[in-house]
Amino acid sequence: MKKAKLISNLLLAATIGFSSVACAANDKLAVKITPELGEVPVKHHGKKMVIRRDQDQKAVVDKNFSKTSRKCPPFCIQPSTLAPGVETIGEVEMLDYLDRLHNEGDDSILVVDSRTPGWVEKGTIPGSVNIPWTKLNPAKGADPLTMSDIMTNQFGAKQIESGIWDFSNVKTLVMFCNGMWCGQSPANIKQLLKMGYPAHKIKWYRDGMQGWSMLGLTTAR
Repeated sequence: MKKAKLISNLLLAATIGFSSVACAANDKLAVKITPELGEVPVKHHGKKMVIRRDQDQKAVVDKNFSKTSRKCPPFCIQPSTLAPGVETIGEVEMLDYLDRLHNEGDDSILVVDSRTPGWVEKGTIPGSVNIPWTKLNPAKGADPLTMSDIMTNQFGAKQIESGIWDFSNVKTLVMFCNGMWCGQSPANIKQLLKMGYPAHKIKWYRDGMQGWSMLGLTTAR
C-alpha cells in the first residue's frame, strides 16, 4: 500500500505525497524539491536538520562529487537494476523514506550510507547512518561478531544458528554510496542477498552522493 501511494504521489507531481510536516513547503523558497515540496526536516545524530535544495541559482556541484572519470575497474558504471527484487530509487523516493522515518515515526526503515568514513566526512545524506561496506564483507576483514551485531541490532534480523537468520521482521534498508560508478553499496547489497536478506526489503539509491550534490540537496558533514 505504501509503495502504491508513493507511485501515485509521484504521478501527481507530489501534490498529495508527504506528511503534513514534510509538506509544509516554504513559499519563499525559489528552488523547491517539487512544486509542492520545499523541504524535509530530519534528525541527524540527534540534531535537527532540514533538507532543501541550494537556493543559490549559480551554485555548482560540490568538488568532492564533481569528478567524472575514475579507473574502471573498480570504479565502473553500475547497472540500473542491481539484482532481482531490489528496487532502484531516486531522490524523491529517498526523501519520502526519510520523511516516513523521521516525521511519521516509521522505525521499519533505515537509511544506510555504505561508504567508508573518509567519504562520509565529505558529506552525507542527513538522517542516514553510516555502516561501511567493509563491516559486512568477510573478504575485507569483517568479523562474524561485528556482522552479527549489525544484522541483529541495526537491521532487526534474528540469528537462529551460525549462518542461519530469521528475516521476518527486518527493516527496509535504503542504501547508497557515491554514485552510479560506486561499488560500495552494491557490495553491501550483494552480501546481504547472499545471506538471505529479502530483496524487496532493500532499496538502492543508485545516483548516491553525486546525484544528491548535482541537485543541490542539503548534506551533513
